[in-house]
Amino acid sequence: MTELLDTLSGSLWTYLAIPMLVLSGLYLTLVCRGMQIRMIPEMFRVLGERTKGEEGSISSFKAFTISAASRVGTGNIAGVATAIALGGPGAVFWMWVVALLGGATSFVESTLGQLYKSGRLYRYHGGPAYYIQQALGWRWLAVSFALMISVTYGLVFNSVQANSIVDAMQGSFGGPQGSVALSWTVGIALALLTAVVIFGGVQSISKVSVTVVPVMALLYLGIGAVVVALDFERVPGVIADIVAHAFGWREIAGGGMGIAIMMGVRRGLFSNEAGMGSVPNASATAAVSHPVKQGLVQTLGVYFDTLVICTMTALIILLAGPEHAYGDATTGASLTQWALAQQLGGWAVHYLTFAILLFAFTSVIGNYYYGESNIQYMFGGGIWLLLFRLLVVAFVLLGSVAQVSMVWAMADLFMPLLALINLVAILPLSGTVARLLGHYMEQRRAGLEPIFHRDDMPDLKNIECWDGSDPVTHRDDREALLAQEKAS
Repeated sequence: MTELLDTLSGSLWTYLAIPMLVLSGLYLTLVCRGMQIRMIPEMFRVLGERTKGEEGSISSFKAFTISAASRVGTGNIAGVATAIALGGPGAVFWMWVVALLGGATSFVESTLGQLYKSGRLYRYHGGPAYYIQQALGWRWLAVSFALMISVTYGLVFNSVQANSIVDAMQGSFGGPQGSVALSWTVGIALALLTAVVIFGGVQSISKVSVTVVPVMALLYLGIGAVVVALDFERVPGVIADIVAHAFGWREIAGGGMGIAIMMGVRRGLFSNEAGMGSVPNASATAAVSHPVKQGLVQTLGVYFDTLVICTMTALIILLAGPEHAYGDATTGASLTQWALAQQLGGWAVHYLTFAILLFAFTSVIGNYYYGESNIQYMFGGGIWLLLFRLLVVAFVLLGSVAQVSMVWAMADLFMPLLALINLVAILPLSGTVARLLGHYMEQRRAGLEPIFHRDDMPDLKNIECWDGSDPVTHRDDREALLAQEKAS
């Protein structure tokens, strides 16, 4: 069964999902006029913006950390290592390319998540299911997406993340054969900790994320910076090798260029999730004055995940031993652990274990929220939300003590299906996002803080929020100031 699922998912990725994700990234880059590059300074400005509202609101930064909690996971350690081992150093270059194209895709889907969010008084939720139904009227497709993302992220992916935590702990403390008792101990502790967080709701999730994600990133980037500093003179050569192997004659002659592109694109998309339809669920929670603001923030999240975290993993591995590229038997997190041990000693393995613990646990709570948002969409909460939370806790425990080859195979099959459903929705809606971006830039050029009200675009139907009922969306006299600026 696992082999059949692997074959189906491989065909979906190779012949449908990857071409559509790359081509849609190019198209959305044109539609949004390269905003993912030219508006980088604006992304940092918006990220640091404080929420103007009541204490219970979710800020842009908190929404960013919820999405980063899911994005930044063991894929940044194991996924990059596998891409290098199978596709060579050139795979890293194609991960960079995917991040730059995915920035436009993430901008469009996250802006739509904000525009079509539901809720009031800073208790917002939304995502692809919401904008598929409200903007396109395709209820059946919206429900299909909601069901698939709830199972994939809330249950399947969380089993994988829990298993990664146990594997890392076994590598540090379990001995050569591992320990069943350790697996159960870690699994029970992890399940209890997950229950404490997820039963606290989105505020609890955001509080954990806003604390743990920066710590997690700093820990990993810190040890990576030590590795780079110890061998800094070789870094320019490693960067040159990455670019050269992406287009080198060896790769072209041996067919390795295709493998490098395939591994780089697939692992890059798996890591940053741009276009998968997951991140809009987090972006919808933020209380901001304009939908474009969360689009900008989540674009920055793609760069943080791939251009920063994944690049650091690549440098750690390639500085330790570039001979591990191209078909080496050592793949995944064990390759990154080997690389750190080679450069810093055995203690670095335990350090990385702790980093993996934080990476994977924040992914668990981020993944859970994506499921919660869609359970609320389908059933409105109540007993169904309680049942879903109990299932999440159970799958975390199950993933901690079980073999998850079948679970990974299911995840690899569901992810391209999620991406394809989401792309079918965002491509026809990209014109709306382009209009919102123009509306945003018009106010910025006038020296105003951009604010959106649904009456600004009355032709857009089924906009539940953005009616000025929240202080953060009050326009005050900005329309008059904008008219005065135009007149002058």
